[in-house]
Amino acid sequence: MEQTQYKSGFATLIGRPNVGKSTLMNRLIGQKIAITSNKPQTTRNRIQTVYTSAEGQIVFLDTPGIHKAKNKLGNYMVHVAERTLAEVDVVLWLVEPTSYIGAGEQHIIEQLKKTKTPVILVINKIDKVKKDEILLYIDAYRKQMDFAEIVPVSALTGDGAEDLISSVMKYLPYGQPFYDEDTVTDQPIRQIVAELIREKALKCLEDEIPHGVAVTIESMKNRKHLVDIEATIICEKDSHKGIIIGKQGQMLKKIGSLARPEIEELVESQVNLKLWVKVKKDWRDSDFLLKNFGYNPKESE
Repeated sequence: MEQTQYKSGFATLIGRPNVGKSTLMNRLIGQKIAITSNKPQTTRNRIQTVYTSAEGQIVFLDTPGIHKAKNKLGNYMVHVAERTLAEVDVVLWLVEPTSYIGAGEQHIIEQLKKTKTPVILVINKIDKVKKDEILLYIDAYRKQMDFAEIVPVSALTGDGAEDLISSVMKYLPYGQPFYDEDTVTDQPIRQIVAELIREKALKCLEDEIPHGVAVTIESMKNRKHLVDIEATIICEKDSHKGIIIGKQGQMLKKIGSLARPEIEELVESQVNLKLWVKVKKDWRDSDFLLKNFGYNPKESE
């Protein structure tokens, strides 16, 4: 294929917390990279993944949900999301299938109106509504601003995913691919492993704990047919530490047993996973600890 016919560029997924950005990105690239949960603000960093086909290459940026920040970690997440709008070739704005456009969506609309980047409105979760209702939702959003395109999808079932890829390709410039065809992410393996463990912690723990949880990988060592991994779950309170460990260590064992199969699939080897728990009080408001755990506040300014 002549290189002049090949397209390559960047697309960012934005939206309020819990609209399905990570699930959609995993669906589009056909592999699990971003962690998902039913709790908002799961994605804390900008995660870069790559979709490659004969027509072109799309580098997706999955950003933290745009929300009203309550601490330095929250501010970092919002800055990361909003900063990407000017750095990409096309913006994908994910919304719920509803005709009610609340204050959170209005805030995002104001941000989008400031950018010259083409915006594709993606109405997600269409598997949960009747088909004839989707036209009402499209109409409600169309009155708010001019979108380059509006594409209904279901990240869960994959319905509309191919249409979305085709729509994104229209707005990418011609050029050489940024990554080789086998690359699906620029995330270090350690970071993906830490995120997989955090995902299982989010699913197992009580609602008051997850936002105060971080995971650090202390060591990853390869032996023959085995990878030894030691990881620490960081929480903010002594009472949280007890809940994470659980009675006779049962909760910590549960988190580890849920994370291990997906880590083994990722590293293509058996895994010996050891988990520890440490308390770092108010780490989400500490510049030093945020940077230590991979969230650099200075980068978001």
